[in-house]
Amino acid sequence: MSELPPSWFTTAIAAPCDTGRVESDGVSIAYRGWGEPGGPGVLLVHGGGAHAHWWDHVAPLLVEGARRVVAVDLAGHGDSGRAKSYDLDRWASDLRAVLGVAGLGERPTLIGHSMGGFVTLTAALRYGEELAGAVAVDSPVRERSPEERAARQRRAFGPARVHADREALLARFRTVPEQEGDLPYVHRHIAEHSIRAVEGGWSWKFDPKIFAGIGLTPGDLGRPGCRIALFRAEHGLVPAGMGEMVVDRMGRAAPVVEIPGAGHHVMVDQPLALVTALRTLLADWEHSVPVAAPAL
Repeated sequence: MSELPPSWFTTAIAAPCDTGRVESDGVSIAYRGWGEPGGPGVLLVHGGGAHAHWWDHVAPLLVEGARRVVAVDLAGHGDSGRAKSYDLDRWASDLRAVLGVAGLGERPTLIGHSMGGFVTLTAALRYGEELAGAVAVDSPVRERSPEERAARQRRAFGPARVHADREALLARFRTVPEQEGDLPYVHRHIAEHSIRAVEGGWSWKFDPKIFAGIGLTPGDLGRPGCRIALFRAEHGLVPAGMGEMVVDRMGRAAPVVEIPGAGHHVMVDQPLALVTALRTLLADWEHSVPVAAPAL
């Protein structure tokens, strides 16, 4: 018998949500929003091959007071359109386009998971002066993202195929990398929004071309114009030393926060711990002054 979802999850999923679209470099970008427009704003960024619905059970729990929370489908993902090619700068432009129309107020905060953390850090480097802060959640800064490695090794994210049976396709949904302890009701919700109806049946939503080159290397880092913070899952992909390296290369005083008991996909196995950590960080950033890092 499948585990029944707890009330906090069903309440979050049922929370009022508005949707919108904006054009970014010729591609229609979809987003979902919670809370009244005007900010202070938070923009949530999914990982490679994922989509905005990965945040459906997290975003409503971050709406406190007047806060506005938005989750984006990057180009080639979810319900957004597809581009001719993809890279981190292209996706950083998608974020900027959403920031301009989604009611996120002045100087919002970006929060990105995995590859979305690479996009978030890239945005902080490109237009950080327009942001209050940028948070990367278990984003391993190295040659290739975990999603890209899986695609190159043909362990996941292969060519889009049409499946006649919807339930059979849903049963094939796996997180990359796979991890123990995923909450089944979260897993099912994400899977249901990962597929789309096509001629002849059902297929995954993501564009397979997104995995052409989505890694972030230490050499790509520099000094951003906003605060940064790094979250690492205890059983995830970011070793403690990597967090220190990123902070050192970005020249910022930044916290490195560990989510205990979590695998790489923190919102799937430890969502409430992630929410608690994010609430704490956001509250601190809204009422504190940044500490400047020593000059290099």
